[in-house]
Amino acid sequence: MADRDRPLHAQVHPQNRFDQVVRGGIGTGKNYQSGSGGPSTSQVLAVLTLLPIGGALLALAGLTLTGTVIGLTVATPLLVIFSPVLIPAAIAVAMVVVGFLSSGVFGVTGLSSLSYVFNRLRQATATSSEHFDTEWAKRGMQDIVGYAGQKTKEAGQKTKEVGQNIENKSHDQGVRA
Repeated sequence: MADRDRPLHAQVHPQNRFDQVVRGGIGTGKNYQSGSGGPSTSQVLAVLTLLPIGGALLALAGLTLTGTVIGLTVATPLLVIFSPVLIPAAIAVAMVVVGFLSSGVFGVTGLSSLSYVFNRLRQATATSSEHFDTEWAKRGMQDIVGYAGQKTKEAGQKTKEVGQNIENKSHDQGVRA
């Protein structure tokens, strides 16, 4: 009911006109139809920086492809000769990998299911005393943290006092000498 008492506020979003979008956007100051200029300095530097990097990566891709083709050409006769052994071995390795992966998936699914059921049972059998116990534990932890902070502060004060005493004694010893 409280929501009905408040006045409604409309949000108005400006509409972009097509000619503003074509010219370079609203408020960008770029007017591509007027032929006002070429690329900026940062765009030129980006192209000059990325051109050698792109060329090097393209060359590496070509070398990799060439090496792969040569390796396949050399390995093909060996694969044909040893295929009666390799195909069953590949099938066996694939079955072992699938077995391990499915075992892991089933294990994780089983554990998560048991965890879900356990949490649901715990929530269903929870009483107000358990809620009280958790609140009491939270308050106890806050008290312990506060106590530890106070003791740390006191220890810092004592360390400061000891340091001042040592400084005073050394100053007194220095004056006597």
